[in-house]
Amino acid sequence: MKQECGVCMHRCRLEPGQRGRCGARVNEGGRVISENYGQITALALDPIEKKPLRMFHPGSMILSVGSYGCNLSCPFCQNHEIAACSGSCQTIWAGPQELVDKALELRAAGNIGLAFTYNEPLISYEFVRDTGQAARAQGLKTVAVTNGSITEAAAEQALPHLDALNIDLKGFTAEYYDLLGGDLETVKRFIEQAVRQDCHVELTTLIVPGKNDSTDEMKRLSSWVASIDPKIPLHVTRFFPNWKMRDLEPTPVEQVYSLAETARENLAYVFTGNC
Repeated sequence: MKQECGVCMHRCRLEPGQRGRCGARVNEGGRVISENYGQITALALDPIEKKPLRMFHPGSMILSVGSYGCNLSCPFCQNHEIAACSGSCQTIWAGPQELVDKALELRAAGNIGLAFTYNEPLISYEFVRDTGQAARAQGLKTVAVTNGSITEAAAEQALPHLDALNIDLKGFTAEYYDLLGGDLETVKRFIEQAVRQDCHVELTTLIVPGKNDSTDEMKRLSSWVASIDPKIPLHVTRFFPNWKMRDLEPTPVEQVYSLAETARENLAYVFTGNC
């Protein structure tokens, strides 16, 4: 019997044994579960600025954890080997307490906690929730680097156990999100929900030539962010050719700087990246 997954806007209706579009959730015995729960593909101690988070414990390190799967289909994905993987990636098992223990071991190296990143972590909100709860109990900080493309109900499960997020606001048109297999309004609602939850929120917009690089779009994007809170940091980052978009040229540096200046007309904290 088909079951609907309510984690994201796709609301996949899954036959028994069938995986959703994200490649990580499956109908098992009439329940849609997170098949990638505790399945780790990447583990690294990173500077917090690499997430990127510029205004959350700057200068610290954070243990970054990745699994597999993603509910978008960005043709420029830098981590497509694990994001587009549907359970065939090489993984190691590490449950919530194992990750917390590892994070605690690394405190002497400047580690402040755990960051869920590399793939889309919130398609496995259960793992983020459980690990975040265990981490908080030990005084560790928790971070998610996410595309923000999940439902409000799923977000309610994860957000109370997160201290900070970097959310990809990939552009500001419905057409562009259609190209990526996403939905702009879902991401906007998630950003608003995260801010209401009192999480520290920073946003990232990757500027892709010919796709989301107009001054008008940046004006509308930054104006909308400012309507929530003009102190939300925005990272305006430079595109480099990757995966299915290797035929494009990198974004001109001057254009990144120009769009950042446009965003600064509305926002107090705008950073450039990959320049």
